[in-house]
Amino acid sequence: MKDWSVIKARYLQDNLPTRLGGLAANLARIKSFARREENLNAVNGLIEESKYFIEWTALAVEINKTIELVELQIEMARWQYNLVTLWANPQKRSTISEQAGLWSQRVLNMSGLLN
Repeated sequence: MKDWSVIKARYLQDNLPTRLGGLAANLARIKSFARREENLNAVNGLIEESKYFIEWTALAVEINKTIELVELQIEMARWQYNLVTLWANPQKRSTISEQAGLWSQRVLNMSGLLN
């Protein structure tokens, strides 16, 4: 089991753009990993970690960005709740991949790292 307090302490050492970039990278990994059915556990772990990243970051951004991040967190909770069922269906897994890719781009844009 992961020690989330250690991960949180390390995560919060980074500046806000870097933290958001890390979240975007996790989402890009979900997009990529969703191509293969055997990556279920890896994706579940990335979703869990990403939900924490949002929890630790959401209050440090502007309110409109906080709202977007919370929407993402809710979407990921939905994925995770039904993940075994969704993962067994290639079309639904593809949908998760597409959505994760779109969210990755949104969060990356939000981070300002592309500017």
